[in-house]
Amino acid sequence: MNTRNIALKILLDIEQKGAYSAIALNKEIKINKLNKLDSSFVSALVYGVLERKLTIDYIIKQYSKIPLRKIEAKTKNILRLGILQLLFMDKVPESAAVNESVNLAKKHKLQKSAGFINGILRSITRAEVKYTIPDEKKDNLYYLSIKYSCPQDIVKLWTESYGKDIAVKILESLSGRPTLTARVNTLKTSTEKLIEELQSQGVQAEKSPIAENALLLNNTGSIEHLKAYKEGKLYIQDIASQLCVKALNPQANELVYDVCSAPGGKSLTSAQLMKNRGKIYAYDIYEHKLKLIDTTAKRLGISCIKTAIRNAETDTQELLLADKVLCDVPCSGLGVLRRKPEIRYKDNLIFNDLPDLQYKILCNSSRLVVIGGILVYSTCTLNVTENQQNAKRFLDEHKNFQPVKINIGVEHCIDEEENMLTLFPHFHGTDGFFISVFKRVR
Repeated sequence: MNTRNIALKILLDIEQKGAYSAIALNKEIKINKLNKLDSSFVSALVYGVLERKLTIDYIIKQYSKIPLRKIEAKTKNILRLGILQLLFMDKVPESAAVNESVNLAKKHKLQKSAGFINGILRSITRAEVKYTIPDEKKDNLYYLSIKYSCPQDIVKLWTESYGKDIAVKILESLSGRPTLTARVNTLKTSTEKLIEELQSQGVQAEKSPIAENALLLNNTGSIEHLKAYKEGKLYIQDIASQLCVKALNPQANELVYDVCSAPGGKSLTSAQLMKNRGKIYAYDIYEHKLKLIDTTAKRLGISCIKTAIRNAETDTQELLLADKVLCDVPCSGLGVLRRKPEIRYKDNLIFNDLPDLQYKILCNSSRLVVIGGILVYSTCTLNVTENQQNAKRFLDEHKNFQPVKINIGVEHCIDEEENMLTLFPHFHGTDGFFISVFKRVR
């Protein structure tokens, strides 16, 4: 199957069926048995379009007499792929970008669209100035939105929350594939031994500068095929999540609740810090996600994790009070846009009822903490309403808790309370992430 056709199918699945980019991509790579070179090209096409969609659509408007909303979905995505190759992929010859796009339209029996696509792409190749973007001085918000292909409401949120300089840095971090990061399973090996083993298999592995037993990986190929992965010596986890567990600081023989645990990485890391001694209850509302946690724990040789279905928002069942409780709540995901670029185009990403849900989960979970125990609230988003405001409100309304200074050896990028830490892609090299720590005192 043609690689461009595979990329088109993935983009349509994402746009029309709500598929997630990474899952859809991996699925098609396996189905079509793509080699490493073809896999890389399909990935570059899919992520290239997703990361630049607003920019590319703005360019289409400059060349098309037909309004964007009236262009049929297949045609529009073939056009996006063609423009991506013409303007943003240096290694694709102009002739290939044009001809393959036209052939792709014909393959899908879009005869009229083939001429339309050919006309626009050839006009771009002939133009001295290929495209323009909005005037920065006239409308800075619109300019940033089109330049970095990020909706204006998100640009506005970040500019108002963190200032223009940091907002632009976040926007700059959204393009290009982030480095794959892994956690060393210290129950089975050491960081030094694993680096040596991975390098002997042609994988580039180096230590994270800000997190112990965390690795930055390159040239892995399909991670599931690595011998070290199969033997449970590592698992994929962003550095931010590992730092979150460091802030939780679970110890051997403690009782820990991870109330929104899927996909389970923080429970797994907690188990290692606890030397697989004690008990971790990993809760979630989806049984299939809990089964994945069980499978991964088995691969890693971890036995102290018990999974169970539980609704963290509404469950009022009395449980044993825990030494540590982690509330890594559902969120808007604005911190992982570089990994999941399609998220940014969702409706109601900022103005929704998530902060209320998060706060209910935090309050309900606070009942499970023993006096002297620690409660951690975390999200993988960059939105002060979901982050700092919820954390401040919790302290205001729960006098039996006090703030705990986060002291995990990581520098702050913004001014914030000592019991709060916001991690940024451009500054920390992690996903965008928020951590807040509380201690129950009575």
